Amino acid sequence: MFSHPIDFLHQFLSWYLYCAAQSRFLVSGSADNTMRLWEVQTGKCLFFWEFPTAVKRVAFSEDDDQIVCITEQRMGYQGAVRIFNINRDGDGTQQSKEPVSMFNPIGSKAVVCAFAHTPDLILTGHESGKVALFDAKTGEEVLSNEHAHRDVVTDLQMAQDRTYFITSSKDKTARLHETRTLTVLKTYTTETPLNSAAIAPNKPYVLLGGGQDAMSVTTTSLRQGKFETRFWHKVLEEEVGRVKGHFGPVNTIAVSPKGDCYASGGEDGFIRVHHFDESYFRAKPYGDLEIED
Repeated sequence: MFSHPIDFLHQFLSWYLYCAAQSRFLVSGSADNTMRLWEVQTGKCLFFWEFPTAVKRVAFSEDDDQIVCITEQRMGYQGAVRIFNINRDGDGTQQSKEPVSMFNPIGSKAVVCAFAHTPDLILTGHESGKVALFDAKTGEEVLSNEHAHRDVVTDLQMAQDRTYFITSSKDKTARLHETRTLTVLKTYTTETPLNSAAIAPNKPYVLLGGGQDAMSVTTTSLRQGKFETRFWHKVLEEEVGRVKGHFGPVNTIAVSPKGDCYASGGEDGFIRVHHFDESYFRAKPYGDLEIED
């Protein structure tokens, strides 16, 4: 665990952070129209890329050799998906400013993205609720599910093996999808808009976060606002628990790769790190049935 603070040099809101699998690099996208590469151990900014509009989403490939980002459709500029090669040799400061691939998804605006089960495919979630697979080199739409959600997709996170993924939406649902076919496998329905959804490794749970819109928070009690992190059984589609803490909507959730803790970021300005206690690991989510790894 590193304790050195990251010296954030973004001038405006940071939309998204993504840590590489080996925890050496972290990438951030911001409303100041830049994407920045950081050294996790020291918090040093190693490199930055500038764009015409805000960077809404960033993600590393499974092998940490590439980054994908989405820039916003605004001021006459089309929304764009760009892919960059990352030079991991040396101190990380020698990066190319030019993307190896760039394309403009047609139709509904892409707002979230990730590398799919193979690095030559990019997975996207859209304002219309659609999810799609794009060829990373040509930008051709390979496959789509136009009705994955009924409202904007707010988050998209991959399972560790990338064979399936979870999305959250303003339509008050989170859904589990098969990556190859984009088939909806499971649906988790709540009473409030959702901003984030994450998959817990090593346990059959998904974590959901959201709550009433920020404009309603000042007139809403904590209980009515539904500002908890909600745990659902991934397979049985049943809610199994909630964790309180935030006094505003939960905007983002991330579970550690080991599955021993998770972090949540809220509209209240706090980031909370929650460590699971022994009862979480002793629980039998399938009853007496033993599941082999």
